[in-house]
Amino acid sequence: MSGIFDSELDSILEGTSRSFFLSLKELPKQIRGQVSLLYMLARTSDTIADSKDGTFEERLIALESFNEYSKGNTDKAPNFHSLALQQTNDSEGLLLDKVEEVTSMIGQFSESDQEAIRRCLGIIIGGQRLDLERFSDSGERIIPIENEEELDDYAYRVAGSVGEFWTRMSLDHLFQINSELEKELFEYGVRFGKALQMINILRDIPSDLSLGRCYIPRESLYEFELAPEDLLEPEKMSQFRPLYDRYLDLTDSHFRAAVKYIEMIPHSQFRLRGACMLPVIIGKRTAAKLRRGNVLDSSNRIKIDRTEIKSVVNRLVLAVPFKSSSKKILSDPKQYPRSD
Repeated sequence: MSGIFDSELDSILEGTSRSFFLSLKELPKQIRGQVSLLYMLARTSDTIADSKDGTFEERLIALESFNEYSKGNTDKAPNFHSLALQQTNDSEGLLLDKVEEVTSMIGQFSESDQEAIRRCLGIIIGGQRLDLERFSDSGERIIPIENEEELDDYAYRVAGSVGEFWTRMSLDHLFQINSELEKELFEYGVRFGKALQMINILRDIPSDLSLGRCYIPRESLYEFELAPEDLLEPEKMSQFRPLYDRYLDLTDSHFRAAVKYIEMIPHSQFRLRGACMLPVIIGKRTAAKLRRGNVLDSSNRIKIDRTEIKSVVNRLVLAVPFKSSSKKILSDPKQYPRSD
């Protein structure tokens, strides 16, 4: 990763997200370090915000101290060792223990790259802070977000902003396009990130509800005579299905923008194209499974297994160098069957 990551940190990175790590390791070396570092920093802040132990105020203070340290506003690294001991994911615990080492890597990039990393991380942390505040009173009760504007804002902050950052790095280090196409590429990049976040939201409804969080807007649920608590009951899926499919349709539209994003990348940048194609294919396959399954049944979590991911990777390795093959693998409807 541009020579800045040692084997231990690379292992931590893989341990925080096996599927996204497959994309990161395929990135061209000119931007792999920047994107991977942002991901590690964002996982650090996410681990702080989502820790099950500690009060809302304690997590908010910890998140803010990390934010200030990452901005370079203080020289004293926060100590998250006690928080690290509470993590069930060993890699996330190591991230918290190595916060000083990881954050210091920002300084190994150019000033413009540092500014882009800190800007995007600040947007992500802003979304995580809003989440903490929004759900601070959740205990025995479930708190929903209010409306679709809040849902879209959240998806932008924690994922769409990453699409912006990814695009900025690509344009600064890999290729250039005219200003009109650049604006379009940024718009598609934002929607690319939103697509991936919507998959997380629509797949993880039961686990979010168990934490007192509902990312399906209250106003939308009311439209279908549903309350957040109804989503705890698998038998309510038939009533929830029309609304759920509406959000899957929105997700699919974001994925179509993601495909357009990939098509705008020069074919000579086949490593970048491949790194972008992998999450799109996995995401679209997940969406197809969500259409056919009962997401409210927490005993049967819907996901793409490792064997299927490996199959996708193998197909990409063979297809990406060839323009016609890479286009076909993105557009082949047989890969993403819809339910009748």
